[in-house]
Amino acid sequence: MLLAVVIAKSLIELSLMFIVGRFLLGLLAGPNRDSNVFWQLLDVASKPALWITRRLSPKLILDQHIPLATSSWLIIAWVVVVQMKIEMCLELGIATCQ
Repeated sequence: MLLAVVIAKSLIELSLMFIVGRFLLGLLAGPNRDSNVFWQLLDVASKPALWITRRLSPKLILDQHIPLATSSWLIIAWVVVVQMKIEMCLELGIATCQ
């Protein structure tokens, strides 16, 4: 079970890094970001989390706000998973989690 929590935490962190990287590169690249290879890579890598958020969110939420909503629920999920990991480590012993 600890392995599943560690994997979930890693996937959440990766998704957050892809979305934050996409945002920062979008600021730097400006309107020509669609032709930037690194923007395209980050866009493809962040698509699964953005797609899930778009499907779960009401149509009232604009597409330009989906990355913010995705980041919000990913941060909440990360906090929950970290709390689960801490509880498991305290239960199993600190030596198991190192």
